[in-house]
Amino acid sequence: MLSWEETETLSPKPQARPSIPPQLLSLVGDPGTLAAMSDRRVKIDDKRIINGASDVNQLVPFKYKWAWEKYLATCANHWMPQEINMSRDIALWKSPQGLSDDERRLIKRNLGFFVTADSLAANNIVLGTYRHITAPECRQFLLRQAFEEAIHTHAYQYIVESLGLDEGEIFNAYHEVKSIRDKDEFLIPFIDTLTDPHFKTGTLQADQDLLKSLIVFSCLMEGLFFYVGFVQILALGRQNKMTGAAEQYQYILRDESMHCNFGIDLVNTIKMENPQLWTPAFRESIKALFLRAVDLEYAYAEDTMPRGVLGLNASMFKGYLRFIANRRAQQIGLDALFPQEENPFPWMSEMIDLKKERNFFETRVIEYQTGGALSWD
Repeated sequence: MLSWEETETLSPKPQARPSIPPQLLSLVGDPGTLAAMSDRRVKIDDKRIINGASDVNQLVPFKYKWAWEKYLATCANHWMPQEINMSRDIALWKSPQGLSDDERRLIKRNLGFFVTADSLAANNIVLGTYRHITAPECRQFLLRQAFEEAIHTHAYQYIVESLGLDEGEIFNAYHEVKSIRDKDEFLIPFIDTLTDPHFKTGTLQADQDLLKSLIVFSCLMEGLFFYVGFVQILALGRQNKMTGAAEQYQYILRDESMHCNFGIDLVNTIKMENPQLWTPAFRESIKALFLRAVDLEYAYAEDTMPRGVLGLNASMFKGYLRFIANRRAQQIGLDALFPQEENPFPWMSEMIDLKKERNFFETRVIEYQTGGALSWD
């Protein structure tokens, strides 16, 4: 039997903890450093729509789940202009008796406004708004929205090209047609504010300027300026005229409705997080912008419809624009600007609810190319 001393010599003795070389320590970090880094991880409470303290590159944990859900919904609604058959539109446009002069004027004025409007919207997102929003979930939607604005511009170009219109005339309308130029000139200062490289949020004035720009683009551009054109082209489609163009406008209407609703949620969340911005003076300035926008869009309606056409006339749009303005104002917490106005075009609500796979005018199924059907040749 081994003595105690002999067994002690055979037992492993505890070793002193080796020191970690400095170069290795710099890679793995010591416990104190790791704990400090853990404290710097993104926390939901640190997230804010503007002036947030958290890392804008870290999408999760979600705080603004409504923004993520809207992003997913827009992705599910993906479409491309070339999917729409324009052959009937082309034949109708080329036929001398196919469309009246007033209908042709209406179509060209529409395209003249929209080809520029969606480019302005995209510029405002990419060069302005995106820089100042600090919630990654909201930035994700803005990236998708910018892509959809590109699709819309593509759609108008596709219609112009399909019909063989004078591209110079259509794409320069925002310079040459007063009713279009006036709307664009109303919008451009709000783009310039956010795209100015020296503009930074963090002060009361700057944050109010950002909020005002968001309201202008969500409620007045996408939520009001587009609606005369939407009604006009969709009214053509309801009469079985220009059905290819009308189908594209209907998809665009659905997209823009999502953009408008996202923008309104963005505005209301900023208001909730920054109540000091929503002063009486600020609210009055917003009301004045709403009234100006209604006047500009009504002038556009008169210009595009100098006489009655499609069972519509410009005066019908006065009530419609006031109805829309009331709705947008109330959605951001303002009182109705034109009490007791009613919607003269209730059928427009049906158009917004279009499902991706259904063609409203021709009731055919649109086939989408999926990953399993792609050819990689």
